[in-house]
Amino acid sequence: MEPWKKNLYILWGTQFLAMIGMNLVVPFLPFYIRQLGVTDQTELARWSGLVFAGPFFTAFIATPIWGSLGDKYGKKAMVVRAIIGLGISQVLIGFSQDVYQLLFFRMLQGAISGFIAASLTLVSSSTPRERIGYALGLLQSATAGGTMLGPAIGGFLADIMGYREIFFITAFLCFIGGFVIARYVREVPQSENIDIKSSVVQNVKFMFKNRHLRVIAVVIVLSQIAALMIEPLFALFIESFKTTTKYISTLTGLTIAISGVFMVISSPWWGRRNDRFGFKKNIIYALTGTGITYSLHMIVPNLLSLMFLRAGMGFVRGGILHALYSMTNFHSPDNRKSGMIGIASSLAVFGNMIGPLVGGWVAGNWGIQSVFIINSFLFLICAAIIWFYYFEIKHQPKSESDAINILNASE
Repeated sequence: MEPWKKNLYILWGTQFLAMIGMNLVVPFLPFYIRQLGVTDQTELARWSGLVFAGPFFTAFIATPIWGSLGDKYGKKAMVVRAIIGLGISQVLIGFSQDVYQLLFFRMLQGAISGFIAASLTLVSSSTPRERIGYALGLLQSATAGGTMLGPAIGGFLADIMGYREIFFITAFLCFIGGFVIARYVREVPQSENIDIKSSVVQNVKFMFKNRHLRVIAVVIVLSQIAALMIEPLFALFIESFKTTTKYISTLTGLTIAISGVFMVISSPWWGRRNDRFGFKKNIIYALTGTGITYSLHMIVPNLLSLMFLRAGMGFVRGGILHALYSMTNFHSPDNRKSGMIGIASSLAVFGNMIGPLVGGWVAGNWGIQSVFIINSFLFLICAAIIWFYYFEIKHQPKSESDAINILNASE
């Protein structure tokens, strides 16, 4: 088997395990926070936003630093470091005694983990150019698959054994993944003309000098703000349907899992379409469809209708984030690919940080339904930005001078 395929399949499996572990309990954080003593509904919504956003705040700072270190010291080392750090943080979160400790350990998680960004960087650096869309689409399906199964399993476990124990299960899965990666993944050597001394500051300057990368950066931030606005509140949204609360965690997990199923199905499909037809039209379709399906959340009459809607949302949302990472990789010269993916991941993390804070504040003041108005509008804004400001090119730049020449030719 070709080395890049072996790495891809191993990282798919370990990322799948890690995301199952992460999503065993993350969708139910509002219930865990309530268990730690926050019972007022308005305060619960706000604390849910803070605790959900906490790791994204520290990851926003740490991710580009880890990306730059990956260019210097090896991408495999960063992947192992990230998944082991994730496991350690889950153990600490499981021992939280109040909501302040929970917030602190969640922020620590963001600083020392970053597994998805690290694995994206390793895969994108070792995969042939013509297979990047497929590889990142497949890797996205691991994230979606873990996001699918995690809540379904975690909801059932939470109803029968409580929340704390689930964090320890997550840590165990992460440690297994770290061992497998350290033992079996082989990093593909980079060509000698790659300048490994590119700093974070240099990479940021390059990104914002390049029109294509600037547009992608804006869309990454806005789309992640939109996607994450409702995530920490979704369990409370399910609770608002007044369904029996005896198995509320299980019902929440199943509803979230449905969107994950269709993200798993659609991500490789979107990736192949991107390889064949280009990025622009596909991502416009995906962003527009996601905006429409989120807006329909406001009018679903019951839980069954919501499950069907979440299936459609998962299918179209599966075509967004990995396409933005593929576009970032496509427009980056060889010597900056890891750094650019690191910055793109950091921008996604920034959106992940802002989204829950905005969602918690909006829900605390105007109710959860109002969150869907704002996030659906943001997805449609992103589609408009791509339509008007992103110009597709046929040839991928191999060097910074190529990137500048291609950029000048497209303007």
